[in-house]
Amino acid sequence: MARAKTDRGVKVLLRGSQIRRRVRELAREMERDYKGEAVHLICILKGACVFLADLLRELKLPVSVDFIAVSSYGKGSLPSGEVRITKDLDHSVEGLNVIIVEDILDTGLTLNYLYRILESRKPRSLRIATLLDKPARRVKEVKVDYVGFQIPDKFVVGYGLDYGERYRNLPDVCVLSSVES
Repeated sequence: MARAKTDRGVKVLLRGSQIRRRVRELAREMERDYKGEAVHLICILKGACVFLADLLRELKLPVSVDFIAVSSYGKGSLPSGEVRITKDLDHSVEGLNVIIVEDILDTGLTLNYLYRILESRKPRSLRIATLLDKPARRVKEVKVDYVGFQIPDKFVVGYGLDYGERYRNLPDVCVLSSVES
């Protein structure tokens, strides 16, 4: 299979093969934790959709899925500090084992906000899975149950993550050198 050509200024941080291996490990962790019980995955759009798709294919549990969209970034690469839901869930989570699926934990503002909102909707359990964790930028502490990779304070794209709606389709997680993190 031919690899997608990357733009100049993009350097691979995590190869697609590393990511696939880690997603498989995360799925096994979830299976051990839930012991055959059904889980309801909530994908935070748009960035987590690739992670969600790969995680779904690896999980050997009864799974249902829903999507939520939030906005926390302004026009550039820096968080605005304000979080708001732009697309809410289609179904109730009351009584369900919910796992929030996120692409990257950065400041913690978005996940902290979403966790509080979803917790108020009375799920049976509520956990968080993030592909990437960037602790250097944390403003709000968030308890994450499943972490793919801890990464340095660099602006990353690929594997669903974008910059101006570009780079989402890269198979690897890459550092975009022309952008401040």
